[in-house]
Amino acid sequence: MNGYYTGITVVTAVDAQDRPHGLTCNSLVSATLDPPTLLVCLDNRTGTLAAVRESGAFAVNLLAEGGREAAEIFASRAPDRFAAVKWERSPSGLPRLVDDAFAVAECAVTHMHTVGDHVVVFGLVHDIDGEPASPLLYGMRAFTKPSHPPPTDLVATSQVSGRR
Repeated sequence: MNGYYTGITVVTAVDAQDRPHGLTCNSLVSATLDPPTLLVCLDNRTGTLAAVRESGAFAVNLLAEGGREAAEIFASRAPDRFAAVKWERSPSGLPRLVDDAFAVAECAVTHMHTVGDHVVVFGLVHDIDGEPASPLLYGMRAFTKPSHPPPTDLVATSQVSGRR
C-alpha cells in the first residue's frame, strides 16, 4: 500500500485531566455527508485513543504542505509533542495546530469498532474551520505535495452543513 498517496492529518483530543494528546494519522475517511461523519483508525495502544474514549471527542487537523515537521513530531514517541508545535484550544477545548493545519474538523464520537490492533472511530462533525490550501501527502515512504495548486474558487469553511 506504500504506493498509494494519502493526505496526512494529526488527530488530537484531551484526556480526563485536560492534557492534550495527538498522533499522525493517514487513515481518514469521509464516511457520510448526511449526517457529516468522519472515521479515523487509531492504534489501540495510544494515549490519543484513550483520550478520545475519555472525552468522546476529537479533532482532525488536515496538514498543509508545509506541515511535514508536525507530521514527523506526532508520528514520533516524543513525550511532549505539543511543545514542539504552535497550537491552541478551540472554543470546545480541542487542540488545533495553528501553523501546520489548513483545516480542522471537530467531531463527537458516535461509534467505535475494534479491528485487529486498531480502533475505527466514527465522529459526527460539529465544526469545521479552514482555508483552501495545498495538503501534505505521503506515499512511497516519502512526503510530497500535489502537482497542481488548489483551485482558486474554493470557499473557506467555518461551519458544518455547507454554511459559510
